[in-house]
Amino acid sequence: MDQDIVFKKPGWMLRPAKISDYDAIAAVWHESASLPGVAPIVMPTASELRERLDVEMELGWQVTVAERDGEVIGFAAIKCQHSVLDQLFVRPESIGKGLGRAFLEHCGFLMPQGFTLHTATTNERACAFYLKAGLSFLGYDKHPRTGHPISLFEWKPS
Repeated sequence: MDQDIVFKKPGWMLRPAKISDYDAIAAVWHESASLPGVAPIVMPTASELRERLDVEMELGWQVTVAERDGEVIGFAAIKCQHSVLDQLFVRPESIGKGLGRAFLEHCGFLMPQGFTLHTATTNERACAFYLKAGLSFLGYDKHPRTGHPISLFEWKPS
């Protein structure tokens, strides 16, 4: 098995992001974050998300992508030093195919002491997914950038 492959299933795999993936990551981020109930009050443009990606990578994001037939179809960005799963997005047509669970498992491997994450409170699908995946609901807050309502979750090892 290729050393860069983190996880492989028939049809897709997880692997560390490369600089050449950044445009595709920003596109997935924009497409998925723009879905109803997911988007913040003011949705950043794809180019703004692409610029933010560069900044976040410089600040220490560790990004894993899901790839199918050479195409990036999802990504997870973590801040290991803060034990935070900062972003998790999958292309809409790939939701429900096991990528989210694989990303959560991988995050648990990278942050074995546990991690936190937040999602838009209006993102009912994500909230239900995190609960079903075994994360604990911690409460509500406001998004640090936009102020919109968010739900906080935590994963701790058993």
